[in-house]
Amino acid sequence: MAKLLPFRAYRPAQTGNASENAGRLAALPYDVVNEEEARREVAREPLSFLAIDRPETAFPKGTDPYADEVYQMAAQILNDRICSGLYVQDDAPCYYLYEQTFRGRTQTGIVCAASVDDYVEGVIKKHENTRPEKELDRIRHISVCNAQTGPIFLASRTAPGLSERIREIINRQLPVYDFVSAGDVRNRVFVVNDPEDIDLIRNTFSGMDSIYIADGHHRCASAVKVALKRREEEREPDPGAEYNYFLAVVFPEEDLYIMDYNRVVLDWNGHTEDELLDCIGQYFDLSDAGTPDSHDPELVKGSFRLYLKEKQYDLKLRDGIRSEDPVAGLDVSVLQDLILEPFFGIKDPRTDPKIEFVGGIRGSAELVGKAREGAACAFKLAPVSMRELMSVADAGRLMPPKSTWFEPKLLSGLFIHRI
Repeated sequence: MAKLLPFRAYRPAQTGNASENAGRLAALPYDVVNEEEARREVAREPLSFLAIDRPETAFPKGTDPYADEVYQMAAQILNDRICSGLYVQDDAPCYYLYEQTFRGRTQTGIVCAASVDDYVEGVIKKHENTRPEKELDRIRHISVCNAQTGPIFLASRTAPGLSERIREIINRQLPVYDFVSAGDVRNRVFVVNDPEDIDLIRNTFSGMDSIYIADGHHRCASAVKVALKRREEEREPDPGAEYNYFLAVVFPEEDLYIMDYNRVVLDWNGHTEDELLDCIGQYFDLSDAGTPDSHDPELVKGSFRLYLKEKQYDLKLRDGIRSEDPVAGLDVSVLQDLILEPFFGIKDPRTDPKIEFVGGIRGSAELVGKAREGAACAFKLAPVSMRELMSVADAGRLMPPKSTWFEPKLLSGLFIHRI
């Protein structure tokens, strides 16, 4: 059963204009911006949490981002901000509600401390592989800062009564922060410190046998490895130590918005456009959709949009072709197995230079542009559903790379979990 507990977060001080201060401190996750973007953001807003999550921004360009002094700088900036009063810690363990509104949709998650043992024992389930080099970076960051600074994005199945209680809490109190971040995302935070509310949330979570990682697999795996290492180093490990828990936000499945994650093929692999259409015609009903445009088509499972230099086509998978297997039956797998590997020779999309991935947040315009600017072609897919993600995780399987794109992203810098 899931152990998702209240904790004493460090969070932006509620002095002056608390919402404005929180908006200045909060930042996109470290792994959705590159170094140049991080440098520009920290130059624009020195309080941006990217100064901590991407501490190489404090050094000259060309500095090794994995040098010891870079991680030490992250710890120094974090400690300085706590000592200066920019961040304060709540007096007692709390849950927090983190509400985000984006493109007319609202998702509300519960900020908590999730159990490392739940991850190890498979109560908290993953659906992606992690890369050791990316894990090592966050392992060092967590270890040196002695804190988890970016929340893990978790999802749960619908829990009767919990959503209603969350709405009650939001309706009866004012947010401690309320600001709009990049991308026109409204962020609101509420503190849950009433003992009855805390008990209901804790008990509801304890009745769940599965929690799912939506986003943040590397941060999660890194936090777990830090905890396991500290247990090894201590003569008598303390099961209640904060390092046995990691910072997380849990959203109900019905709140979450998964966008499409699309494919751009850069090389024809010795084939022609007509040969591609012949290959597609073996498995899909193909219809001419006219001249490429940036309008985002409404795609459902089994439908695709193909962009070529001066043409676009709608594809619909024929009945009886899709596998019943939870992984092989995904649209991303169908495209990979029927077209990308046999026709374009893309065996491992993680490493093959012939393929690029474009998140749905960029829209069809990005795919049209790439097809016109020299790529062989681009494929737009329907989004993976939460039920598909959960089915893969429940089966103990992994999804193909670049299958899900969650929006909006959870901001870093609103909650810090000291370990």
